[in-house]
Amino acid sequence: MGGVSYGFLGGMLIGAAAVILLFANGRIAGISGIVGGLLAPPFSDSAWRAMFIAGMWLGAVAFILARGAPLALTVQASLPVMIVAGLLVGVGTRMGGGCTSGHGVCGIARGSKRSIVATLVFVATAMATVFVVRHAA
Repeated sequence: MGGVSYGFLGGMLIGAAAVILLFANGRIAGISGIVGGLLAPPFSDSAWRAMFIAGMWLGAVAFILARGAPLALTVQASLPVMIVAGLLVGVGTRMGGGCTSGHGVCGIARGSKRSIVATLVFVATAMATVFVVRHAA
């Protein structure tokens, strides 16, 4: 891909999507909030939410088609562990008032002190979790 890393390109696309959503719709690109709005009434603004989520899926499909194959991925956790982890992430996004995309990408870019603190807590928790799982368990 000419020296550009996939992570760098992905980060630029996430940032661009967040800016476009903010300017076009006045909304923050917090994925947990977007998905949550699709699942909870009122459904008055579900069209843009569904299009945003569909765009994420179509972006992944376009990447796989352009690359010719998906990136290699090895999952070392069992299905029950992944389900529990997903539920814990959902609970955490509710408790934290948003997810890493809403706080980490959009909130920090807007200079939100609340988002900066939330993102620092996310990162510290992730670091502690990795330490416990890899070294203390």
